[in-house]
Amino acid sequence: MSAATRSARSSRFRLKYLLIAVLVLVISWHLWAFMQVLSWRHDTPAMSAFMLQDLQNRQLSNPNADLSQHVVAYDHISPRLKRAVIAAEDASFVQHHGFDLDGIQLALEKNLKAGRIRAGGSTITQQLAKNLFLSGERSLWRKAEESVFTVMLEATLSKQRILELYLNYAEWGNGIYGAEAAARHYYGIPASMLSVRQAARLAAILPNPRYYDGHHTRWIARRTHTIARYMPMVLIP
Repeated sequence: MSAATRSARSSRFRLKYLLIAVLVLVISWHLWAFMQVLSWRHDTPAMSAFMLQDLQNRQLSNPNADLSQHVVAYDHISPRLKRAVIAAEDASFVQHHGFDLDGIQLALEKNLKAGRIRAGGSTITQQLAKNLFLSGERSLWRKAEESVFTVMLEATLSKQRILELYLNYAEWGNGIYGAEAAARHYYGIPASMLSVRQAARLAAILPNPRYYDGHHTRWIARRTHTIARYMPMVLIP
């Protein structure tokens, strides 16, 4: 056997076991993630991946930086905020199984028209999957991972639990996470006491909460009015 043949076989051998190792790592990662999702039927995540990344970034410039979050039970969040968030982010939340095909098609049309990614068409479940497990970057791999975790969440948790987790881990301002911290930050009241207009405005700023934390614009005023108008039409779990 020539040296070239032995080298080729050795290369194929190494590639084979490298691929096996990568496959084992991927499967192990998803098994661990699934076990986490199972535990979240009753337990509460200590911190989402998105929160951890945000905290690490903030501590680069300020080692004492911290995040504001107060996890509360589903019944301690105003039904007005639940309606507002569903109306603003995912009107068919209670009907679909994690993916809104109409929303995805609309987002694709917007992106094709703009020539770049402007809209994601993500459901509340997809956003929760991203927040809990992934970073904020946009890539095809991250979107594929988001889809896997979305299926896990929908297969394991009730719609009520998914919405409860989303409302407790959504970003609502600079270092502000969850409905309770948001209600206290913007209005000085618990999330259970939010009015229709307050709930609608909190839902309105979700697409860009860091910017709208301190900025009042006509667009937000119009969006708040629109959300408030549609709130009675949506279903909540």
